[in-house]
Amino acid sequence: MAFIRQRITIVNIRRPSETNVNQELQWLGTSLGLFNLRDKDKSCFRVFIELLKCAKGNRTLTSDELAAKLDLSRGTIIHHINRLMESGLVLHEGNNYTLRVDNLKALIEELEKDLKRALDDLKDVANEIDKTLRL
Repeated sequence: MAFIRQRITIVNIRRPSETNVNQELQWLGTSLGLFNLRDKDKSCFRVFIELLKCAKGNRTLTSDELAAKLDLSRGTIIHHINRLMESGLVLHEGNNYTLRVDNLKALIEELEKDLKRALDDLKDVANEIDKTLRL
């Protein structure tokens, strides 16, 4: 039996009081567990934003293109892309990467569906275990 791994992290933090789009994007990414304090130069945030821009234009990017656009090493790009793919936000198509959908609301809705499926599976297994253990 093969397992498909997807790590969905939700961090419940206070929404910024300001309506600055940059701060709200940071809050959104941090709430999804994408950005952390170790990412001093906000490289994951920058990769995410670049992919968001491309998704809006229905374009994809290679890791080399992302590295050149963001002035980051290809290794850094690959590291962040892997985290974004693991979270279910980014798709890998051939040599190209793209966000799963072309807008943030749809992205959150897709994650919500993923989370619901995962919770439904957990509930089913828990029910079966309860029956087996006669709990």
